[in-house]
Amino acid sequence: MSTATQMKPTTDIDTLCINTIRTLSLDAVQKANSGHPGLPLGMAPAAYVLWTKFLRHNPKNPKWFNRDRFLLSAGHGSMLLYSLLHLTGYDLPLEELKHFRQLHSKTPGHPENILTPGVEITTGPLGQGFANGVGMGIAQKHLQALFNRPKHKIIDHFIYCICSDGDLMEGVSYESSSLAGHLALDNLIYLYDDNQVTIDGPTSLAFSEDVTKRFEAAGWEVSVVEDGNDLAAIESAIATARNSTGKPKLIRIKTIIGFGMPKQGTNKAHSDAPGPDAVKETKRNLGWPENKDFFIPKEVLTHFRTAVKDGPKREKEWEASVKKYSKTFPELAKTLRETRTGKLPEGWEKLLPDFDGVEAKATRAYSGDVINAIADKIPQLIGGSGDLTPSNNTYIKSSSNFEAGRYANRNIHFGIREHAMGSTMNGMALYGSVIPFGGTFQTFSDYMRPAIRLAALSHIQVIYVFTHDSIGLGEDGPTHQSVEHLAALRAIPNLALIRPCDAFEVREAWRAALHRESAPTAFALSRQKVALIDRKKFASANGLHKGAYVLAEAESKNGKAAKPKLILIATGSEVGLAMEAREKLQKAGTPTRVVSMPCWQFFDEQTAKYKESVLPSNVRARLAIEAGVSLGWAKYTGEHGDTLCVDKFGASAPAEDVFRDYGFTVENVIKKAKRLL
Repeated sequence: MSTATQMKPTTDIDTLCINTIRTLSLDAVQKANSGHPGLPLGMAPAAYVLWTKFLRHNPKNPKWFNRDRFLLSAGHGSMLLYSLLHLTGYDLPLEELKHFRQLHSKTPGHPENILTPGVEITTGPLGQGFANGVGMGIAQKHLQALFNRPKHKIIDHFIYCICSDGDLMEGVSYESSSLAGHLALDNLIYLYDDNQVTIDGPTSLAFSEDVTKRFEAAGWEVSVVEDGNDLAAIESAIATARNSTGKPKLIRIKTIIGFGMPKQGTNKAHSDAPGPDAVKETKRNLGWPENKDFFIPKEVLTHFRTAVKDGPKREKEWEASVKKYSKTFPELAKTLRETRTGKLPEGWEKLLPDFDGVEAKATRAYSGDVINAIADKIPQLIGGSGDLTPSNNTYIKSSSNFEAGRYANRNIHFGIREHAMGSTMNGMALYGSVIPFGGTFQTFSDYMRPAIRLAALSHIQVIYVFTHDSIGLGEDGPTHQSVEHLAALRAIPNLALIRPCDAFEVREAWRAALHRESAPTAFALSRQKVALIDRKKFASANGLHKGAYVLAEAESKNGKAAKPKLILIATGSEVGLAMEAREKLQKAGTPTRVVSMPCWQFFDEQTAKYKESVLPSNVRARLAIEAGVSLGWAKYTGEHGDTLCVDKFGASAPAEDVFRDYGFTVENVIKKAKRLL
């Protein structure tokens, strides 16, 4: 552990700038009558030093590729970030600060990457931003290894993050810091707001570990700034961190929460509007005009707005270096351009397996076939598994393991850290130029649900390879058998959950996921083998892109097309069961239609006309078949329909025995169908 030393004293302009950040934050919180003034007032000096002395960014182009990334993991302190964005010249007018936390403003209570120019990540749930930064570090190291060459460091920047006591208490920060240290991500510089206060009171109520020893044990380099108002010490610590290699860096900055407020240093300064009198007293303590709200001295704005000139200049210089690089490495430059724009290589879809003459396998195995068929053509694809690689079939065979010093490889071993896997994948996607995928058993999606939700909220392309999707997992029993998870994942807005029934639907599921550039996709894949469906006889799997489609039409006894009297709706491995039941029902004189419904979200997005063509309202006898809870199926079966589902936990036994015991048999399907008819 090293301790930063003093370099030079604070100047008047520094004090003015820091107090402008503080009072803008304070005024916005007071005007909104809600918010969190504590962090912005305490961390304003550190943020000021970072943004004016070190941060390479371009307010006129927030998406400049080689910018430093600044992450506010402690998203409750959002006014710190909004103040900096406004002051440095981003497209965030002062009026937006005055509408903090108001409907349709660009300054929501916690930062959202899709709303505010310059906001890199959506944060608020503590620990997520910390782990996002690790994902960004992974993505940057990978792209550096792919594209940088001697004398051509075209990807060359840092990832900075402000994190809080609360961030460090969350389990996801333990998981992701362990991964970051293991991978030696020395492009990470984290500023820890060590104010020793949370909402409940002093951190000593629940948090007494030695943070320095913890991070050093995880492979981080730790330094300490004893006084959060010591600008020289902060500058020295950041400069030292930038020049140090081999480890991620944590700078412990000992601050006073709500600095200047009457109740500074206590949990009363953490959140909520302080009140008009407390605002005036705080401004008096800071030597600020008491009756001027949202006051920005001219010299302060001039000082901050140098970023508007410096940013474009830096970007122009970088573009010139890329131009030189392009002449020396034209093919690499072309690939870099394509990945930067998010464009998939031409012809990649031609490499998707046709699966003609395929043997019966689990859908997880077909997914592995697809990954390896397209991985070499799509360099953006990178991912792995939470220590279940052989089970999830997520390994790219043409590559090797992503490790410290071997960052060009594409197989990431996230370890048994599902939450960190989800959150780091979010960071990778938000960094850009990569399409991350990650696998685990579907039941363990619970461990990463906060990250999945934020991926959907952030509108980013992340692919989840969830296998062992039902009671079909078998002998491992109910602890591992996914039952309620299909419904739980379907409940997340903007997440497409796809449960394919055969090799052809798996192929189309991957196609759909790779075309969903602004939303995450989850696959629910089986452990058990699925039925072979003759696609020359029955409908094309292209129907997957509409969410549900008529796989097999109703027929009369003599095999001619007939109006359906019964509709069997199924997903995944249960589609094969529905097809078997259909054959017997039709032989018995009941024209039966089978609808494969791999993705509810896609189907809900279709026109009313298309929905009616698949599920005609005059056919009220409908049976949904799925090895998960029945919750939600009434929307498609109607009040006169029924379900064959699993509304209890599973059991430990061979999969075929569990399915039979839970009623997933042709005989039971026919029995339920007859009741409907």
